[in-house]
Amino acid sequence: MDFSFGHFPVDLILFALVAAFLVLRLRSVLGRRVGIQPLSMPVPAKAAGMGKSVDAKAEAAEQNVDFNIPAPGTRVGQLLLQVREKDASFTPQQFLTGAQTVFAQVVKAYAEGDLVTLKARLTPAVYESFEAAITARNAAGETQRTDIKAIRSLSIEDVHLTPLAVGVGATIEVRIVSDQISLVLNAENQPVTGMDAVTEFSDLWIFERLLGASGSIWRLASARSA
Repeated sequence: MDFSFGHFPVDLILFALVAAFLVLRLRSVLGRRVGIQPLSMPVPAKAAGMGKSVDAKAEAAEQNVDFNIPAPGTRVGQLLLQVREKDASFTPQQFLTGAQTVFAQVVKAYAEGDLVTLKARLTPAVYESFEAAITARNAAGETQRTDIKAIRSLSIEDVHLTPLAVGVGATIEVRIVSDQISLVLNAENQPVTGMDAVTEFSDLWIFERLLGASGSIWRLASARSA
């Protein structure tokens, strides 16, 4: 059957269009990956009670990162003001600077199996899940390779305050968008999951802290793809 238009076959044009569409779809999938395995947290010196930072601080400070902070007139903005009322040292900008550093620290610590750093940055429940994942990875003879190429943005998504007998429990949800190379290698150094290419990760980290309690710092209480 002749589907030509003049002397150029129409069916070849259709096949070319379909192929071009599939190539673009494949590129969009390979160039962007949402989610990350057990995560990390950043903190420069005196970053809103986040605690003592480690070597990732200097590198994180040099990056051009977008901080998105809700306006004071919004519901979340009002809650941030309430956090400051209970902790005069708190500012959203400083908090996100700390979160940026902690993110780099935790991602690095998880990849390297650094339980000391993880224990300092995570709540006990989250630390247990990270420790179990690292133990399982080691038992399988696998290694994690993670290289953060850029932290693009941190956005405060929500804030929750809960009155407690010993103070006020505060949680702050932060969306973190980063470019990473992240993959798991087996004993033969072959990829098991992930890929050796820069991909975009979007994650929602929830930090919690007991306001009004001496020595309390922000710790990672939850981490998931977002």
